[in-house]
Amino acid sequence: MYIHLQNTGKRFNNEWIFRHLSYTFQMGETYALCGPNGSGKSTLLQLIAGAIMPNEGSVSFSEKEIPPKIQTASIQIETDIFSKISFVAPYLELIEEMSATEFLNFHAVFKPMISTYKIPQILKMIGLENTDKKQIRFFSSGMKQRLKLAQGFFSDVPVLLLDEPCTNLDDEGYALYYDLVQEFMKNKILIIGSNDKNEFSFCKNILQVLDYKKDTGRTKIN
Repeated sequence: MYIHLQNTGKRFNNEWIFRHLSYTFQMGETYALCGPNGSGKSTLLQLIAGAIMPNEGSVSFSEKEIPPKIQTASIQIETDIFSKISFVAPYLELIEEMSATEFLNFHAVFKPMISTYKIPQILKMIGLENTDKKQIRFFSSGMKQRLKLAQGFFSDVPVLLLDEPCTNLDDEGYALYYDLVQEFMKNKILIIGSNDKNEFSFCKNILQVLDYKKDTGRTKIN
């Protein structure tokens, strides 16, 4: 699978967050969207996820390496991307009246989980095996983040988007995060938005979002 961004731009009011962004993400690769606070990392992730629309250009998911042809002035976005992605971010809330078991079961109704892992096994892997009946509202911030990571990594989808994935995690939480990346990302597209090198040090591809802040029309990929 490939994700194609073609001449993609997003603005709020009269300010362009990024513009003329053309890039292809491919299966089995890891990517980091980097830049200071306010550079547009979260906005770009939300655009790829289909949560917001581009103001110009397109975002498309394809089995072909060559992106589809589009008209210069077109505004397009893939219509069925929600079945292909899982998204983890600090600003995405959990259903706090549920237990961890109830939440993962509820999530699986809308997005299938990896069939070889049962929910009790998942909870044990993320260190929450003794909280299966405890309401999420009584979880610490780190426990909530572990549950969000489980929701993302164990979803049976080809694309995982992570925005500041280690927020509120301690050293053991970071170790869990690295283990999940090592175990589950070999056959997915992983895109991480972060300015913390510890969260994306393993990424082979670095995209500096700030390079697209101005109307330069250039592509800069490190």
